Amino acid sequence: MSDELFFAEELPLDLEFQGTWKVLIVDDEPGIHAVTRLALNDVVFQDKGIEFLSAHSGQEAQKLILEHNDLAVILLDVVMETDDAGLKVVEFIRNQAQNQFTRIILRTGQPGQCPEREVIINYDINDYKNKTELTAQKLFTVIIAALRSYRDIMAIEENRQGLKKIIAASANLYSLGSMESFMEGILQQVASLLGGSKDMVYLTSNQDDPTAMAQSGFPQLNVLTGQGEYQHKQGERIENILSGRALESCQQAYSQKSMVYEDHYFVAYCDSKTNRGSLLFMSGLPRELNASDQELIEIIAKNIQFAVDNVVVDKES
Repeated sequence: MSDELFFAEELPLDLEFQGTWKVLIVDDEPGIHAVTRLALNDVVFQDKGIEFLSAHSGQEAQKLILEHNDLAVILLDVVMETDDAGLKVVEFIRNQAQNQFTRIILRTGQPGQCPEREVIINYDINDYKNKTELTAQKLFTVIIAALRSYRDIMAIEENRQGLKKIIAASANLYSLGSMESFMEGILQQVASLLGGSKDMVYLTSNQDDPTAMAQSGFPQLNVLTGQGEYQHKQGERIENILSGRALESCQQAYSQKSMVYEDHYFVAYCDSKTNRGSLLFMSGLPRELNASDQELIEIIAKNIQFAVDNVVVDKES
C-alpha cells in the first residue's frame, strides 16, 4: 500500500451523528469496496458521517439508485459487466431516474478505453479519476468537495420547493388549506436556511377561543402545520406532541414572548396584534446556532405572524 495513504484518527465509539451522507460504491472488484470504505470510514462533514452502500454491477446500481433518492455521491466504475456499464448507469441516473442532484465520480482502471475529455463532455458527471492516482488523501479531498457541492445544490432545491409552496398558497391565503400550504413553504425555507432537521412545527392558539387556557396555564396551542415527525399532526394539542424540557421551553417562550435556544432545538415566539400568538419549533439542529442564525429566526418569526395577522384581520372585518 502506498506510503501516501493516510487515515483520520478514530472517532469515539459513542459519537452520534444527526443523519448521514449516503455514498454508493459501484465496482465489480470487492477489494475496491473494502479499500474505499477503509479510507473514508472516519470522514465527517458538517457533523455527519458517511453511510456506505455497495453495488457490484451496473444493474445492481440502478436498483439501489431507485431505492435511495437521497444519495449524495456515487463512486462509479466505468468497466464492469460491459466496457461501458458505468456510462450506462450515468445515463440512467440523469435521464431515467431524473436525478440531477447526486454527485457522480467516475473511476476507471483503464483510462485508455474511455478518454477523459470525451467522457466529461458527453456525460453529466462531476469528476473523473484514474484508480491508480487515488490515494486515501486524494479520495478524501474528492469526497469532501462532492459532499459540499451536494449540500449546496440541495439547499437551493429546498429553497425552490419552499418558494413554490409560498407562491402557490399566497394567491388564496383566505382558505385554511392555503394557509397551511403557505406555512409549509415557510417551514421548508427555515429548515433549508439553517441547514438542519426537517422536524418543524408551527403552533397557533385556539382559533375559536384564543383565551382558552391549557392545564399548563398558558393559551392552548394547536398544530397548524408541521414537517418531519410533526407531519400530519394538524389540530393536535402541543401537549400531545411535545413533553419534558421541550414543552417547558415552549411555555417559557410563549409566556416571555421570547426565543429559547437549546442544543438540539429552538422555540421562537411569533408576536401577534390579534392576541393569537404562535410558536415556531424546530428540533434536530445539526449545530449550535450562531448570532446570525438567531437574528434570522427572529426576523422570520415576526414576518410569519405578520402575514397570518393580516389574513385574520381581513377575515374578521
